[in-house]
Amino acid sequence: MAIYHCNIRIIKRSQGQSAVAAAAYRSGQKLTNEWDGITHDYTKKGGVVYSEIVLPAHAPPQFSDRSTLWNSVEKSEKSRNAQLAREIEIALPAEIDRRSQIRLVSKYVQDIFVSAGMCADYFIHDKGDGNPHAHIMLTLRPILENGEWGAKCRKEYDLDGRGQRIPLPSGEFKSHRVNTTDWNDPGKAEEWRAQWARYANAMLDARNLPQRVDHRSYARQGIQQVPTVHMGVAASQMEHRGLATEKGAVNRGIAAQTVF
Repeated sequence: MAIYHCNIRIIKRSQGQSAVAAAAYRSGQKLTNEWDGITHDYTKKGGVVYSEIVLPAHAPPQFSDRSTLWNSVEKSEKSRNAQLAREIEIALPAEIDRRSQIRLVSKYVQDIFVSAGMCADYFIHDKGDGNPHAHIMLTLRPILENGEWGAKCRKEYDLDGRGQRIPLPSGEFKSHRVNTTDWNDPGKAEEWRAQWARYANAMLDARNLPQRVDHRSYARQGIQQVPTVHMGVAASQMEHRGLATEKGAVNRGIAAQTVF
């Protein structure tokens, strides 16, 4: 049955990650990170059934090439602890066919992220184990009208009651940083998660399917039931082969409980 899973994370150099490596793995391609010279070859990886790059209208057309896009991101970030990309992982309704899954993810990506100015690279994975899902990689910097990367934040000076800058003992003026986009606002993650539920349910409804998903926890929905744990790819594959897993045992135990 359709399940709700929407995980959001940041790809960070400080954790030994790279946007190029992430894109290579998720696309099943061979890509070289020009920032550190490391080649990432995942051409033997299976289960990648679809991938596509979607760009804002003013983005450089060469960004439609995966290597060009993510190497440009890598080069735009100079620090060794830079945040490189945002990734959203979503479970796809297994009840709908592949074409509908692609249309669903494509519309969600275009309407929610690309229309806001992000470049998006998304990948649909399915190994036939009942766990179809998508990875959506998103850029963190806005693209300026001239096609160059803009700043993630800018400095604004604090002002006193007379509208004057506040001097500091160092000779500088008191200031704070302001994000140039609202993509990092605290409420955005909740908004994106809710939108995924809305888009998935609209597709299920359009296919006359009764299943529905909800981004809210059982507690927020007023349901007194213990939630199941997300199986993940490895555990799902083992269960599909008839091998019991700890996560599967937990979920079977939860399913056997009575809903109050």
